[in-house]
Amino acid sequence: MKFPPRQIRRVLIANRGEIAVRIQRACRELGIEVVQVYSEADRQTMAVQLADYSVCIGTARSSESYLRADIVVEAAKAFNADAIHPGYGFLSENASFAHLCEQQGLVFIGPPGDVIAMMGDKASARAMALAAGVPITPGSSGTVATADAALAVAGTIGYPVILKAVAGGGGRGMRIVEQEASLAEHFEAASREAKAAFGDGTMYVEKYLIDIRHVEIQILSDGDNVLHLGERDCSSQRRNQKLVEESPSPGLSAAMRSEMGEAAVRLCRHVGYRSAGTIECIVDPARKRFYFMEMNTRIQVEHPVTECVTGIDIVKEQIRIASGERLSLRQDDIHIRGHAIECRINAEDPGNGFAPSPGRLDELHFPGGPGVRIDSHAYPGYTVPPNYDSLIAKLICWGNDRDEALARMQRALAELRVEGITTTAPFLAQLLASDTFRQGAVHTRFVEQFIQESAR
Repeated sequence: MKFPPRQIRRVLIANRGEIAVRIQRACRELGIEVVQVYSEADRQTMAVQLADYSVCIGTARSSESYLRADIVVEAAKAFNADAIHPGYGFLSENASFAHLCEQQGLVFIGPPGDVIAMMGDKASARAMALAAGVPITPGSSGTVATADAALAVAGTIGYPVILKAVAGGGGRGMRIVEQEASLAEHFEAASREAKAAFGDGTMYVEKYLIDIRHVEIQILSDGDNVLHLGERDCSSQRRNQKLVEESPSPGLSAAMRSEMGEAAVRLCRHVGYRSAGTIECIVDPARKRFYFMEMNTRIQVEHPVTECVTGIDIVKEQIRIASGERLSLRQDDIHIRGHAIECRINAEDPGNGFAPSPGRLDELHFPGGPGVRIDSHAYPGYTVPPNYDSLIAKLICWGNDRDEALARMQRALAELRVEGITTTAPFLAQLLASDTFRQGAVHTRFVEQFIQESAR
C-alpha cells in the first residue's frame, strides 16, 4: 500500500492540555512549526505560550470550540498549516473530521477516515477481529436494537453481562447487569447516556468476566510494515477510568504476550491500519485466555510507558507515517527494556467521591531525578478550569525492573507538591503501597475494592 510523501512544515494541534504540549515537543524536534488552537478558558495554558502561532476558536464549551470541526479546519487553512494532529479525545476518532481534513487538502495525523469509522463502531470492530482470527468475548453477533433483544442475548450467554454503546468510551454508555430483572432499565439508561455523549445510542451485549485484566497492545503501522511495541496493563481503574498504567504487564506469560502481539498485528493488517493505534483486550488469568475488546485509533494517554521501555517516540512516528515515510524498524528491532509505570495526577478529591477540584495552582513542584518523566501543561499560578478533563499531569517512572520503577514512583509522588487544589496523588501513593499492587495481582475491580476496604 503506497501513500504519496508530503512534507509537513506546519501542524495545527486540535487539542489542549498535556497532550498538546507533548505533540508540540515532537514537532519542534522534527523542525515543524506549531499552530495551537484554544478556547476562551485555555487562553493562559502552557500550550498557547509555547506555540509558534495560536488562535482562539470559541468559548469554554467544547461543543463551541474543540469539537467544532469546521472552525478547526478553517483555522488550519488560515494559518497555512499542512496537517492537523487531533491528539486524544475531542475529534481524534471522528471519521467525518478525518474525511474533512482530506477533502480540504490537509494531512490528518491518524489513520484513514474509513478505518476510524470501521474500528470506532465497536460492533463492527468485533466483527473485524473475528474475521482476523482474534478471539472475542461471547456476546451479541452485532448490535441490539431493543432491551428485549438484549434480554435474549443475555439469556443465551448468561449473567452477568455488560451493555456497551457502539460509540462509547471512557465508561460512558456502559452498564454491568447482574440479573435479568434490571436489564431493561440499564439498557435504556446506557443508550440515553451514549446518545447524549456521542450522538449514537446503539448498543451491543457482552459477557461480563470477573477479576480480569485490561491489557492493551501498542501498534505502529505505515500501511505495509505493522509493528507491536509490547503491552500496557491498565487494570488499575475506577469506574472504567484508568488511574495507573504499566509496561510490561506483570500478569502475562511470555507465550501470551507473544500471542497477543501477533493477534494485534494480524488485526491491523486485516483492516489496512496506518498510524499509531491500540488494541485493547480483556485477559482472563484464571482461564489463561485473552479477548479483543476494542481498538483506539489514536494516541493513548498512557503512551509514555511504552516510549520508556522501547525508546521509541510514538508521536514522532505518527507524524512521519502521516507524511508518507516508512517505518525504519522491523519487529526484531523492538526490545522491551526495564519497566515503566504511569500515574495520572488528576484535579480531583478522593476524599469527596473524586469530585472535581478546579482552581488556581498556588504552588506546583514536580519531582525529578533518574528515571522520572513528567508530561504536563500545568505551572505555578495556572488555573485549572472546570470545563474539561481533570488530568493535570502524568507522572511516569522507569526502572531496570518493576521493583525499581515502583520505588521511584513512590519517591516521586512524595516529592510532588501541589497547593491550591486537591489531587489524586496521595491516594495513588496509598494504592501503589498496597500488597495487591506490589504483588502485581491487580484486576479491573481492584481499585473499587481498595476504596471500600480503606473506608472501613
